[in-house]
Order: sequence, then structure tokens, then C-alpha cells
Amino acid sequence: MELRQLGYFVTVAEELHFGRAAERLHIVQSAVSQQIRRLERELGAELFDRSPRHVRLTGAGERLLPEARAVLAAADRARAAVAPRHGLRIGTSTGLGEHLDRVLAAFARLAPGVPVELVSVPARERLAQVADGRLDAAFVRSPEPAPGLRIVPLWPDPLVAAVPATHPLAARDTLDLGELAALPLSITERRHNPALVDLVIGACHDAGFEPPAGPVSGSLQDTLATIGSRPLWTVVYASHARVVQTPRVAFVPFRAPGLTLTTGLAVHAAAPPPHWDALLAACGDHGN
Repeated sequence: MELRQLGYFVTVAEELHFGRAAERLHIVQSAVSQQIRRLERELGAELFDRSPRHVRLTGAGERLLPEARAVLAAADRARAAVAPRHGLRIGTSTGLGEHLDRVLAAFARLAPGVPVELVSVPARERLAQVADGRLDAAFVRSPEPAPGLRIVPLWPDPLVAAVPATHPLAARDTLDLGELAALPLSITERRHNPALVDLVIGACHDAGFEPPAGPVSGSLQDTLATIGSRPLWTVVYASHARVVQTPRVAFVPFRAPGLTLTTGLAVHAAAPPPHWDALLAACGDHGN
């Protein structure tokens, strides 16, 4: 049994989708499937129920998941115990777009020579890794801090509607949410981004409609590709929309007051991370 196999297993268990897991791991899907099969053969147990439409943990998989996470966390702590720490490990949030470029450029000016490692994991895991010290800080869009953490508000992130470039609404300067009532909504599963899903679905209800459910894709790129070929809509952070190149999709702002989530920086409540002053200043010094 290899640490790599356990890492692949945990990622698939979190995504419940081999394609999304491979995307997170930056490897091809076949490699993920192959390593999971090897792990199952070594353990003598099926870890996932696989069907064309669903991937679910078996009973053996559910029992292995907390143990695998514990092994991986112990391995991370062992590496950290002997490795010099001179830089920052920061968890990133989907849709930061031009904000991330701005923060990294400013931090490089304020703390020259300090390396920054970016870590892309789901929001819940980001918070867990800040709490146990594997991450120094993490960008989040969570209204409530996890135990032992505090979240420093940074900036508001307005959302825009993504619609097919051929749809009549694509030519509008702004639109009301209710004008999208007839179009299916393609949005991530709530477990991946509860703050975003709750905001959008709640706003639709306030506007007097229940959005028809559209397909759920493995990534924003896949969702936008689908929207470019059929009448659907989704929401995208305006800061991210400005750096996305997709001619078949139009990004239209919502009419005021619009939809907005606040991006914050999660840090340990008891001790700020190294280079904290420079990091906060690079983010715009919106916290205290």
C-alpha cells in the first residue's frame, strides 16, 4: 500500500467522481482508476460502487476513509517536522481570478524571496488543513469560521450570470434574476460550495421561482462549454469572468443590488501565519 494510492482514494471519495478527482490531482483519469484498482486488490475489498451515473463508497470504503486521512495527515506532519519552512502554503478558492494574481504580485513586492505554494483542495479540507497546520492560510467564502480558526474579511466578490452568447439576454448590460427563470441552472453540488449554492438558490426563491435543474459538470470549464452549446445558465465570480476566454458564453452582471459573496482569509485563531503583515497588506488590508 502506497501513500499515493491512499491520496488518490481520498480524492475520489471526496469528489465521488473519477474525472473530477483526476482534474484535482492533475493526472489522467485512467491513472487514478488503475491505482484505486491496485489498492482494492491489495486490501481484498471493493472500495467504490461504480455505475455509469454514480460513484459511491462501499462499506469498506467508508471504514477506510478516516484511516486513510489519518495516515496522510501523519505523513504530512512527518515531512513538516524535518523540512525547513521559509515560505507560505496557502489554500486557494475557485474563481479568485485576477484577485489571486494581484495578491501574489503584491506579496512578492512586500516579501521578496519568500516562496508561496498554492494548494487547491475543497473548502472543508482547506479549513481542516489550516486548523492542523498543513496550510498557513486559505482563501474561503464561508460565513462561519471553523473551530480554532478566524476568517478575516478581504473583499466582496460580485457574481455575474453566464448565458449562451446566442441568447437574447447576452446582449443586455444588466439583467434581473427573474429573467432567467425559464432557463435550467447548472451549478455545482452544494457539498462543494454551500455558500454559493445557498446564495443563488435563495435569491431565486426571493425572485419568485424555483430554477429548473440543469446538468452538473465536473468543472467550471465543462459547465461553460455546455452553456455554449445549449440554453443553460450559471453564475461566475466577476473577477474570474474577466480572465476567462470563451466566445460562446456571455457574462452579464445582475441588476443592483446583485449577488455577492465575501472572500476571506482563514488563519489559525491562536497564532498568525509567518509573514502575516505582508500577506494581509497584499490582500488589500481589509482585515484587522
